[in-house]
Amino acid sequence: MGAFFRSEEVCLVQLFLQSGSAYNCVSELGELGLVEFRDLNPNVNSFQRKFVNEVRRCEEMEKTFTYLEMEIARSLSPPLTGPLPSPVPYAPQPRELMAIEEESERLARDLREVSRNRDNLRNQLTQLSQYRGVLIQTHPLTVSQVPRSSLETVALLDSRQDIRLSFVAGVVHPWKVPSFERLLWRACRGYIIVDFREMEERLELPDTGEVIQWTVFLISYWGEQIGQKVKKICDCFHTRTFVYPEGAMEREDILDRLQGRILELKTVLSQTEDYLQQLVYRSVAALPQWKVSVQKCKAVQAVLNQCSPSVTDKCLIAEAWCPVRKLLLLQSALIEGSRKNGSGLDSFYNRLPDTSAPPPTLFHTNSFTSGFQSIVDAYGVASYREVNPALYTIITFPFLFAVMFGDVGHGLLMTTAALWMVLQERDPKLRASDNEIFQMMFGGRYLILLMGLFSVYTGAVYNECFSKGLSPFPSGWHIQPMFQHYNWSDETLKGNRYLTLDPNVTGVFLGPYPFGIDPIWRLANNHLTFLNSYKMKMSVIIGVIHMTFGVCLSFFNYIHFNQLSSVFLVLIPELLFLLCLFGYLVFMVVYKWLVFGPRVSDRAPSILIHFIDMFLFAENKDNPPLYNGQMIVQKVLVVVALASVPVLLLGKPLYLYYNHRRRASIRVGEARQGEERPLVSETSSINTLQSDVEGGGAVEAEDFDTADVFMHQAIHTIEYCLGCISNTASYLRLWALSLAHARESRTDTNVTRLIF
Repeated sequence: MGAFFRSEEVCLVQLFLQSGSAYNCVSELGELGLVEFRDLNPNVNSFQRKFVNEVRRCEEMEKTFTYLEMEIARSLSPPLTGPLPSPVPYAPQPRELMAIEEESERLARDLREVSRNRDNLRNQLTQLSQYRGVLIQTHPLTVSQVPRSSLETVALLDSRQDIRLSFVAGVVHPWKVPSFERLLWRACRGYIIVDFREMEERLELPDTGEVIQWTVFLISYWGEQIGQKVKKICDCFHTRTFVYPEGAMEREDILDRLQGRILELKTVLSQTEDYLQQLVYRSVAALPQWKVSVQKCKAVQAVLNQCSPSVTDKCLIAEAWCPVRKLLLLQSALIEGSRKNGSGLDSFYNRLPDTSAPPPTLFHTNSFTSGFQSIVDAYGVASYREVNPALYTIITFPFLFAVMFGDVGHGLLMTTAALWMVLQERDPKLRASDNEIFQMMFGGRYLILLMGLFSVYTGAVYNECFSKGLSPFPSGWHIQPMFQHYNWSDETLKGNRYLTLDPNVTGVFLGPYPFGIDPIWRLANNHLTFLNSYKMKMSVIIGVIHMTFGVCLSFFNYIHFNQLSSVFLVLIPELLFLLCLFGYLVFMVVYKWLVFGPRVSDRAPSILIHFIDMFLFAENKDNPPLYNGQMIVQKVLVVVALASVPVLLLGKPLYLYYNHRRRASIRVGEARQGEERPLVSETSSINTLQSDVEGGGAVEAEDFDTADVFMHQAIHTIEYCLGCISNTASYLRLWALSLAHARESRTDTNVTRLIF
């Protein structure tokens, strides 16, 4: 919990990796997830680095894996995915990587060849089936295509012309039939006879794999010019035409040969499909492990590209950030990597002193806290060693959600769904789902679980279950004393739509409801007014408490970084501004609830008018004060809040400015004294002069930019002051969305009741 409250303490280490064992050492570090490497070659292009060829080799293998995945998805429906390799493989050694490369390329080459042969066989089978369908469907048409009397009449008119009837037969896509027929008649001016018939067999479209019922056409025409037009139109519509024999005996002979050829193709295609399935299943079994191995190898080579060679080129030098409490584990990983390579000289590390580079932020999360940490990281990552807001978001985020969507029934549904995902979290099918929405919900299963539980709680407070009220306890209001005090009767109840219960009458109001809102409010005509007032004030109270808690967390950051000046010049003015205005508003709400009970509620003053008069320094005679001396207290609070703004604006910049001037004068005095020092001290060599940076001498202090500091603090002050106002108003969305959810739930319940 300590590491989650504040980011892990890390240090910068320098790794000396022996050239022979560098790969294994980095692989061991990657398996443990210990370090974050720094790039020591920022000015070198990626294609000019030492291990760029190995990275490209891994990328080529990844392309091969992508092709294998495409073939798996194409050949298997639904596509199968192999189980995650167990145990997870390490980064492969060069020989293992070469074996993976050869096996994957051979498998991809076989798949390409077999897939190409399968596609060719399918195309041939489709064409032969279409040809057979054309011959079968057009056989009864050729006998009655042109009457014999018409041919004899044409022969008598011009016996010198050679009248010969020609045919064009083929198949066309059914969607193209109307336009195809229309263009034929218009282009040929009706000097053709066209017949269309649907094939009995449904065939697969070679390009898209769509199974359709092709349309067979038979075109009869006279003359060579008409035939050329017909063939051009067929080409334009991408029809598939076949040689059409004129004799019936010849057509039957071709049909018999087609039948035998189709049977042979089906047999060969079946064997090809079986062999292809074997290759695909081999790919499914081996591909997950190959992908993990190659990805790890690529990651190791990418890290080695960030290293710089030593002067003797016998080792690689790397720099990395490592948690302080895991330095021993780092050394053991380096020793293990050297042992695997059989190197006689172990790799080692050297802890570097603190540098000006900001360390990375490291939070250790688990399956429960990772979802909340992701929400916080979406808005911004905490700086190194700052307090982690995700620890408190575990409670605040689900609770604020429940304030908006509190309902016992809806909360139970969310809790049940989230609890199922939590219980099934080890199921590999759920983890390997391709549905992005489900993966997002599965990753936040613990978040949804807490949201559901808090929704049940706030729904019980609101006394709502699927927009219906609950009555687990008897109401605190009773109507019987009203009959006795005001002499009510049954006629009084029948003659009045609404009657007011007087809490001043003894026995009418016996006390507040044990838990939540009294269910009798659902019978009141001012039910919505009461709930709006209650939820609106509750939203403001929760918002001010939430903001105050967030501001107070900065106290731990200032103390940790030894910035006591920020506590007095930043934190205290921020708290004064927030609490003197909006904290006082919360005080008035709670004070009014405690002092003005049901029996004196008619004399309760308006908090809104008091809050407005507070800034106007005015007093409203029609609105009595909440307590004695209220005007004096409010004036003091406004003055304190306004006075905290210039302190917040100018306090820290002026302090930093004078502190910088003081350090500068001290450095000038030390420089004057340093002129009288000897060049070489008696206890130091020339390599350890106090002015030598490599010898551990002090580095020049960073330049102090006064304008930048003042500008930064001015922006912070404006953002904070305006943010206090806007965020307080933004918390009213808790009330608004709660009201909208209640109304929408009530509408859905009524509609469901009407349907069923």
